Parts: sequence; C-alpha cells; structure tokens
Amino acid sequence: MMNQEFRKKMQEKQYFQNHQKVLVAVSGGLDSMTLFHLLHQNREELEIELGIAHINHKQRLESDMEEQELSNFAHQLGVKFFSSNFSGDFTEEKARHFRYHFFEEIMLTEGYTALVTAHHAEDQAETVFMRLLRGARICHLSGMKEIQPFANGELIRPLLYFHKQDFPEILHFEDESNFQNDYLRNRIRNLYLPSLEKENPRFQDSLISLGKEVQDLQTALSHLTQGLEVTNLEVFKQQIPEVQSFLLQEYLKKFPTLNLNKKQFAEILRILRTKANYIHHLKNNYKLVKDYKHFEIRKISRKSDLKVDSILLECGNLLQFGEYQFSFGFPLNGENVQEISVSRETPLILRYRKPGDLLCLKGHHKKLRRLFIDQKIPFEEREKAIIIEQNQQILAIVNIAISDLSKELKSDIMGTVLYIQKLDR
Repeated sequence: MMNQEFRKKMQEKQYFQNHQKVLVAVSGGLDSMTLFHLLHQNREELEIELGIAHINHKQRLESDMEEQELSNFAHQLGVKFFSSNFSGDFTEEKARHFRYHFFEEIMLTEGYTALVTAHHAEDQAETVFMRLLRGARICHLSGMKEIQPFANGELIRPLLYFHKQDFPEILHFEDESNFQNDYLRNRIRNLYLPSLEKENPRFQDSLISLGKEVQDLQTALSHLTQGLEVTNLEVFKQQIPEVQSFLLQEYLKKFPTLNLNKKQFAEILRILRTKANYIHHLKNNYKLVKDYKHFEIRKISRKSDLKVDSILLECGNLLQFGEYQFSFGFPLNGENVQEISVSRETPLILRYRKPGDLLCLKGHHKKLRRLFIDQKIPFEEREKAIIIEQNQQILAIVNIAISDLSKELKSDIMGTVLYIQKLDR
C-alpha cells in the first residue's frame, strides 16, 4: 500500500527528474531502511542509481556489527556502500555536522547529485516543536524543506508526507538509545508530544500545519518583495518595520553559518534604522558594514602581514601605492589625473590614516575622523584613503580633500606638482 502512495508522490513531485545518481543516508533504523527499500523498488521507474552512506557513531556495542550487516546488504544488491566512523566527544550537533560533511564529500568525489534522508511527518512535527521551544524566529518555524541546495546538488526528503505508523515492518536495527531521554529530541518524542496529545490527539498534525503555513507565508512575502534591492538603504527605509524585518531575514539566508539569535537580529535592525555609518562585528567571523547608502554582511578575512602601510616617494620618481599611481614632478598621461602642489625639496610620504591625523582647512585644523563624517565618506573608503604627507604635515587626502598648506605651495619658487591617477583594476 505504501509503495503505491510513494510512487504516486514521486510522480507528482518529480524529485529526481534532474538526478541520476542518488545517495541514500542509511542508519539501519526503520525509517532509513524503509526509504531505501522504496527507492530501490522504484529505481527503474525513477531512472536512478543508488548508493548507501552510513555513519558508525561508535556509541553502542552493536554499531560495528550493524555497519558490517549493512555493507553485506548493499553488496548483495549490487549497491555501492560508503561508511565512516565518528570519533571524539559525542554531541548531537557534532554528530550531525560530521554526518553531513561526510555525505558532502561522497557526493563531490563520487558524482552523486542528490542526498536523500528519511525524515518523515513525525520528524517534521518534532522539528517545529523543538524550534518553538527554543524560541526561534518565526521564519524558522517552517520546519524542514522537501528540497534544498546541498553540496553539488540537492538534499531531498521524500517521506515528509508519510507517517511512521504507516511504514511496513521490514528488517531493520532498533537503536535502544532512541528510548532514552538524554537528548532534547528524544524527550520531545517520548515525553512532551505524547503528553500534549492527551489534550489534542492531532497535536502533531497541528504542528505540521503550522510549519506549512509559515512556509507558505514566507514564500508569498518573498514573491511580493522580490523586486526590492534589499541592501539599498533608501529602499530599505521606505518599507514599514514589519517588511524591513522580513527583508533582513531573507538577506540573512545568504549566510547559513551566521545563525543569529533574536537579540542579535534585533540589534542589526536597530543599526540599520538608526546608525549613519557603522561597522558592527557579528558572530562566526562576520561583520555588518553600513555606510550612508548601502549595507552588507561580510566574512572577516585576515589582513595580510605583508601589507605596506606607508611608502617614501622622492622627487622625480614614479610609483604605485594602493589603487593609485603617483608621479613626483612629471605629468601623467591619460584622463582623471589629480594634481597637488608640493615642495620639491623633501620626499613625500604616502600612507594610510592614523588616529589623531589633522588637516588644515580654511585656516583651521580639522580631525580626519570629523572630516570623513561631515563628507559622509563610507567606512570602506576611509580604510583605503591615502594620506600625502610632507615635512610631517598632511598636504592632502587623495580624491577627498587638499589642505591649505598645499595651496600655499602653488606659487612657491621651490614648488612642483604631484600627479595622481587611479589604476584600472
């Protein structure tokens, strides 16, 4: 009976229309063995070639025996079998990370484009309840997706529409640890949900429906806002707060390893709504960079120890520094050449800004930090801004400001010109 329903669902969903090599995650329990049998029975109609991936978590005495039995089982069917052993301190999170890293490696090295797992309706209900219990944002209450990108292909969960009570009794291994309540998911499965079902026998179905409604709402909002340029602050601030929150949630999906909690998410929203020009460090080596017009989240990369912070330029010489070419005394050919009056008597120092830097403008010394704020210079441009210094005085900031000192040198008998041209890269 279930095989017919499974075949019908596969025809409807067309999960494998773009996949020929399919890797099945098999623990040996009833769920994964049922999934494998259903796929194996329908492999010709689905036009797929199967492989089995198994993780021996080394947590039970039977683990090695089960691994060997699964290997023999795969060999008898002519199916490739891949296995790996978990080592180190065991936690659910570490084990999960280990499993999916192994699955990804097999897909990439063996050419599988689909990973299939045996998550079913009850797993979906448990996932929604667990996220609700942990206080997840509403966008995460949609539960597990049927299909999502993974490795070089897709992760597919074909059994999400099926209940475990409908699974056929086939040969499988029973993991006694599933009945122990050391882990949250086991407590949800064995204690919390059965207790709540005394109040509402269809409580798990209600959780699944909640997850589906949240997913449908997310899909609808994503469709309605798909034309908006999220990181454009003018566009972002035109939206009502609820839409801003949704747009930020959608943008954060690009950074799956960031994993912000509600408080951290609210802090980013506050910065986007109130701060003018800002860098905010986030968890997992990310940072939020906001200037006056745009914002973005970036992965923090280590600065090279070989970066040159300053360089000496003698009169008559030409060199490159940062994104510019500098010629001390000799004109440069081409367009967009900036000219700054300097003295030919002493070398120039080209450098990046330092705390306490001052620039003389209109007879007054102004801190560079204040100048950048007044001119609304984005942080990224501030970090790359090149200071031109001579005789321990700042003459100019390339393409941003020229000091009174440089202007005074324009008619000086010992004066000359520094020519600056941005390089095409």
